[in-house]
Amino acid sequence: MFQVDIIEQCKQNNRKAQLQLYNQYCDGMYIVAKRFLKDAHDAEDVVQEAFIKAFTKLHQYKAEVTFGAWLKRIVVNKSIDFLKSQKQRLVDLEEVHLKVIDTPIDDKWLVDDAITINDVKKAIESLPDKYQYVLMLYLIEGYDHQEISEILNISEIASRTQLSRGKVKLQELLTLKRDGTRY
Repeated sequence: MFQVDIIEQCKQNNRKAQLQLYNQYCDGMYIVAKRFLKDAHDAEDVVQEAFIKAFTKLHQYKAEVTFGAWLKRIVVNKSIDFLKSQKQRLVDLEEVHLKVIDTPIDDKWLVDDAITINDVKKAIESLPDKYQYVLMLYLIEGYDHQEISEILNISEIASRTQLSRGKVKLQELLTLKRDGTRY
């Protein structure tokens, strides 16, 4: 009930409740923005803009999902909008953010053991934006294709296709030639 009370107070422009909600979520939302943006100041700006939007659109929040999930979607959208407007590269991934995925041996996500985390970072950064965004949202943020399609304003089929093509391109970039040099 506590969370619902704070949100209701925020809807009535109670500044103390807004500050309390901000303090509760700002660090987590900063981490989400930082995954997409290289610059810490840009991530802070995006988080601030996301909170402003959240507070102005709070009447649209229907509690169908948790407030944190609703706010996270705003932060992700703001981050992607910022990247598009600045035409910046996606952030360097931190090793902590990469997940180990159990996959069958014939799955295209598997790479040679000699591949380093820096190799993966560079490979993702070198992909076209449309593949980067889908890979980040799918692998790092854990969104499904329906959510990705809504965030990027593309069809679910396009999301699946871009993930598949991005996976193939990423695999190609991470494949070592026989003499040990990269493509």
